[in-house]
Amino acid sequence: MKKFVTAVLAVITWALLSCSAEERQTLNLSKAVILVSPQIAGPLQETARTILVEEIEKRSGIALELGIDWKSDTQIALALAKDSNLFGKSIPSHADSDAPEQKEEGYRIYHESSNERNTLWVIGADARGILYGIGKLLRTAYLSEGKIEINRGIDFSESPQYALRGHQFGYRNTANSWDAWTVEQFDQHFREQVLFGGNAFENIPFQEASSSPHFKVDPQVMEVELSKICEKYGADYWVWTPAPHDLTQKGAHQEGLKTQEAFYAKCPRLDAVFVPGGDPGENHPAQLIPYLEDLSELLHQYHSDAGIWVSLQGFNKEKVTYFFEYLQTNSPDWLKGVVYGPSSPPIALERELLPEKYMHRFYPDITHTVRCHYPVENWDQAFALTLGREPCNPQPQMYTRLFNRDTPYTDGFITYSDGTHDDVNKVIWSQLGWDPAKDPKTIILEYTQFFFGPEVAEEAAQGIFLLEQNWDGPILENAAIEETLALWKRLEANHPDFGDNWRWQQLVMRAYYDAYIRNRLAFEKRLEGEAYEILAQADSMGADQAMAEAMQHLQKADTEPVSQDLKEKVFAYGEKLFQSIGAQTSVDMYQARSAERGAILDFIDYPLNNRWWMEDEFDKIRAFTSEAEKLARLAFIRTYEFPGEGSFYDNISSADAKHVTSKTNDAIDFLWENNGISRKRLSTQLFQFTPTLAYDKLDPHSDYLIRVSGYGEALLRANGQRLTPTKYEKGYEEFKEFPLPRELIRDGKLEISFDKPDEDHLNWRQQSRVTDVWVIKQ
Repeated sequence: MKKFVTAVLAVITWALLSCSAEERQTLNLSKAVILVSPQIAGPLQETARTILVEEIEKRSGIALELGIDWKSDTQIALALAKDSNLFGKSIPSHADSDAPEQKEEGYRIYHESSNERNTLWVIGADARGILYGIGKLLRTAYLSEGKIEINRGIDFSESPQYALRGHQFGYRNTANSWDAWTVEQFDQHFREQVLFGGNAFENIPFQEASSSPHFKVDPQVMEVELSKICEKYGADYWVWTPAPHDLTQKGAHQEGLKTQEAFYAKCPRLDAVFVPGGDPGENHPAQLIPYLEDLSELLHQYHSDAGIWVSLQGFNKEKVTYFFEYLQTNSPDWLKGVVYGPSSPPIALERELLPEKYMHRFYPDITHTVRCHYPVENWDQAFALTLGREPCNPQPQMYTRLFNRDTPYTDGFITYSDGTHDDVNKVIWSQLGWDPAKDPKTIILEYTQFFFGPEVAEEAAQGIFLLEQNWDGPILENAAIEETLALWKRLEANHPDFGDNWRWQQLVMRAYYDAYIRNRLAFEKRLEGEAYEILAQADSMGADQAMAEAMQHLQKADTEPVSQDLKEKVFAYGEKLFQSIGAQTSVDMYQARSAERGAILDFIDYPLNNRWWMEDEFDKIRAFTSEAEKLARLAFIRTYEFPGEGSFYDNISSADAKHVTSKTNDAIDFLWENNGISRKRLSTQLFQFTPTLAYDKLDPHSDYLIRVSGYGEALLRANGQRLTPTKYEKGYEEFKEFPLPRELIRDGKLEISFDKPDEDHLNWRQQSRVTDVWVIKQ
């Protein structure tokens, strides 16, 4: 992979953002004339000046004039590095031919001052470079009502390290907002992505007009309009187009080509066609490769420079071997590159096997929080059950780490996104694509300055990082949640003018949502503990009476709910987001496609204790004929997580598990059943395949029993020795029991591990897992 060197010739002092105008050493551009090189080819000449004029006017109220000479005292000059002059004046250049503005897509922003004449140069290696320079200018200039200022003496240049930096924008019902957008909204959004360094957009065509109640534009029309927008901004237009499900069926191959050709013919711009090998697809490469070859020939009839890309998602070892042997033997020129996506072979291995002539594109999932490529690390189950899979999820720190871990194996990325909720993450990826060493704090400060203005930039940036901290670890131990709400409430009160800004709306909404869940979790956990105290009196009051009183107490979560003021704010912002960008935060209220697709309002009151499970258990117990049997079962329920003095219990993937030493692997809210409304124990909805646990306070003179709950097999080892079970049930909320030999814990320490069963042939949802572990002193 070719690495570009980023040269920083002068450091922009971000502390100036919070200084007064008098304290800042700034250049006043409020009367500047914009000069644009006539050498900028195609539509980008008009695009460049339009962006600069419009985006400055939006933020300052000042409409800068365009010029063709140097009569003004102050100019903003847009020029190409390869040109010797602009309207007769020499263009500043570095003596070093390796300067960033000489490299593809690179740019330089330079303040030239002489004899009280000031020129702010935006010099691009090419037309794209000029757009990226404009982006940097707009992100760092001090723009407010009646003011256009930038640091004097600025001399900043950079070129991107990764050639491909893009995001998927599927105009389809699956997305939780984009299907409600107009052409104008997409135009503005693509513009903003370019200004933050993006150079590619991927659509998902062939959507039926009847597939979404939110479509304002026929998807067959929109897929062409998106192509036009990409041409306008000089960005690559990609499409994600799966092959027919079964290419072995008669006529499937030709039917697939026919569908594609009609689309190719009507697109003014098309740079790449990505055909996933699986999810969906599932064709063998023996059938997929000939289809791709024919597809390439067809594509080149309409777009001669466009490339065919394929992923190996869902490929088993035999398919992977077949595919790479084909490349090694045939070295086809029709294939541009391979896309690494979820369920592809390991990213490092795929890069190693891929011949050097082919590019390697990353397809990272930056949009989902659970059941996904990058699940939220150390996430409390209460958030997973309520916020679900597609909430507003700004995670600048996490995605910076993941970017630098995985992207170096590739030539760049087009991220997987399904809505507006991951807007911050897109900017993080785009900017790291320019320089992986960029501090995420700098990126986020530019984000808040650009979208919210310099007066609020620092505090809003802090608020974004606090939102990420909200999700780190057990909710009830996380003091950041209250701090986050206080900050965003203060910003909300002090800046009502941002009330219509959809980015602002979803950030403030998250702060209220998180705080509501924290308060509700504390309340409902207390109710459950008090219900167990009632059940402890079952011997004296009778099983039926104890169950009735315990259930009545648990139902206070619904009859006496807490923090309804916070909940009302969440719903108010849900309405605002629907009005501003068509965000569908509820299936019933806003016709979200499904409960998984951003419907966070539908789960805001999902039980955060086990009351649904207990209610179902009580119904079973009432059918028992023996009081003794009822009491025994109630005692089991009451002590499920409290096995007694000297014993230990762990909910394996809970953020507050005390003895678990392994990390959860996308285990949060596993049991997605009944559209997310599972009534099983909360611990049953968490799991790990092969967890590890450690204990150091066992009594070496006592006998212990290790109890395991989960699903399927549990090949347990204690201090390295495989144990033999005396009880071995394999269903949900059933138990396996292993006596622990005393000689294994002579020092009072115990490490539990699990061997992985031979289940690679099974889908991960059918594989064995562990949900709860007890070490019970006998």
